[in-house]
Amino acid sequence: MTDSNDSKSNFPLSGLANDGWSNEKEATATCYCGAVQLIFPLTAPGLQSSSVVCNCTDCHKITASMFSTLFSVLNSHLKHVRGQDKLKTFAQNKTIYSGKSMSNHFCGDCGTLMYRKSERFPDLSLLRAGTVDDFSLMDTVLKPQVEIWTSKRVGWLSGVD
Repeated sequence: MTDSNDSKSNFPLSGLANDGWSNEKEATATCYCGAVQLIFPLTAPGLQSSSVVCNCTDCHKITASMFSTLFSVLNSHLKHVRGQDKLKTFAQNKTIYSGKSMSNHFCGDCGTLMYRKSERFPDLSLLRAGTVDDFSLMDTVLKPQVEIWTSKRVGWLSGVD
């Protein structure tokens, strides 16, 4: 991890923003165009879970991929650095297993899904690991520990160890 005052050269070129950072306690997540940036905790109590790989059909569609990787953070510990006014929301409950509404919060400029909120767990935000600026966190603090909806996983993809 790098300190927020260090050079950003350790971060891969990803999207248009180049001001992401991480330290021992917090890190940033930024949308593709850079309009929306969040700070999230890397430790409890704010960080509620390490990453989870989800294979549900909603995650297939909402990510335009075969799965999503997400982690949960207490809303009280999630900080909006910029772009909160740029976030658009889409909510529905028709395909949600619990029947409770799930709200998707995405950048209104570039469309990047930043996080989801469930009516079932109102105090949590489910952040998308792909928005995290420090990719090295995917091998450490945010490494997926659990995989869900494995019955919906495509056959050619091996699961989480």
